[in-house]
Amino acid sequence: MKKIIIAGLGPGSPEDMTPAVLHAVSQADAVVGYKYYFQFVEPYLKERCECVDTGMKKERERAEMAFQLALQEKTVVVISSGDAGIYGMAPLIYEMQQEQAAADVEVTVLPGISAFQKAASLLGAPIGHDMCIISLSDLMTPWSLIERRIRAAAVGDFVTAVYNPKSHGRYWQLYRLQELFLQERSADTPVGYVRQAGRDDQLVKLTTLGAFDPEEVDMFTVVLIGNSQSYIADGKFITPRGYYRQESSSSESVGKSIMQQSFRTILSEMQHPDVPRWRLWPLLHAIHTTVDFSMEDCLWMDERATELIYNKVKDGTLKHIVTDVTMAASGIRKGALDRLGIQVHCYINDAKTKQMAEEKGITRSQASMQQAAEQYPDALYVVGNAPTALFEICDLVHKGKLHPAGIIAAPVGFVHVCESKHAVKTLRHIPKLIVEGRKGGSNLAATLCNAILTFDDAEFLSPGRDI
Repeated sequence: MKKIIIAGLGPGSPEDMTPAVLHAVSQADAVVGYKYYFQFVEPYLKERCECVDTGMKKERERAEMAFQLALQEKTVVVISSGDAGIYGMAPLIYEMQQEQAAADVEVTVLPGISAFQKAASLLGAPIGHDMCIISLSDLMTPWSLIERRIRAAAVGDFVTAVYNPKSHGRYWQLYRLQELFLQERSADTPVGYVRQAGRDDQLVKLTTLGAFDPEEVDMFTVVLIGNSQSYIADGKFITPRGYYRQESSSSESVGKSIMQQSFRTILSEMQHPDVPRWRLWPLLHAIHTTVDFSMEDCLWMDERATELIYNKVKDGTLKHIVTDVTMAASGIRKGALDRLGIQVHCYINDAKTKQMAEEKGITRSQASMQQAAEQYPDALYVVGNAPTALFEICDLVHKGKLHPAGIIAAPVGFVHVCESKHAVKTLRHIPKLIVEGRKGGSNLAATLCNAILTFDDAEFLSPGRDI
């Protein structure tokens, strides 16, 4: 019978070869392959099995020899590392079958464990979601096309396996790939690479896209780059599929799921998603609330402001939040407030505030800040409506009557709005989040406050928690 079996040997270790492949090899009349791979099959060959080995870059010659042997009524096994259909011999054999009109030769493919699968298992679970494989070898593919595919993988947020990353003659391509991915992915994106996966001199390394050093990679290495959801935990590279976080179909869990999907969309569309977490977390909330990506430019923050204010929440020194209007107060998550033991206060409609405003000839917003300063001088002050409230906060701080744990400055409008934000920015010793310019609003002020209260969720970018 004229028969060619194309067998994927896996990455190299005997335990990673499938029973079907071992059986085929043991029944072969002839085995054809790259000479390096014969060491993996020799123990399984039957007596008088003809072995035809060649050097590198002799794929066409191996295919031609396989057909010559098959036409002699021999069962021929063509061996290929990994999976024979992934950068292996299978496509070439089928092409040659068509070219030679050799329909009477039966061709069968037996799959094997590919190098990227073996590498993934050693790294953890990096290919849990949509992925692609790219070879950096430009021997038969022009670099311009390879670069287009690299850009598409990076933009598409695919987990990406990189084959043939480097050789003596190709030393710069992997650097270019890293450069292209950093244009679309955070520098914290997990990267794992495995050299000689499944073999005696196996080497497994885990790093990040920003810290990755192409000089540590050679032609025997497979590189895996995570997507925007990938993370490293306990030394393992994980790309979640979503099952673990899957909830019941209650309206609450559906709303949480929508928010999580929104955050992922925002991350993929941001111009600069690789900013520090203390900046990224409130930015995600701000853009989600406003659907306005200009927040990347107009949301100003003191260095580590989110983290500094949250630390006061975590250590229990921040127990009160003061807002300028009730709409801002109502937008702060009640579940988070209950979980953290924090109270929200708004004096804008208080009878004493009205009386104070009339007697002093000031706005109710100013009066409400004066009253709040008497009761809660250490609170987090959240302003989403009145620029006069911000001016009053600055005045009270300068007089030593107020020393807030932090300030969220997001009044909106056309009169004295920008000026009030310039003024509050001068309070250098107080951590602040400021929506610069005319933009702002109570909903935006509240969502920035929520970002602070849930900053512990920022590590996994898992929005939507209420308790």
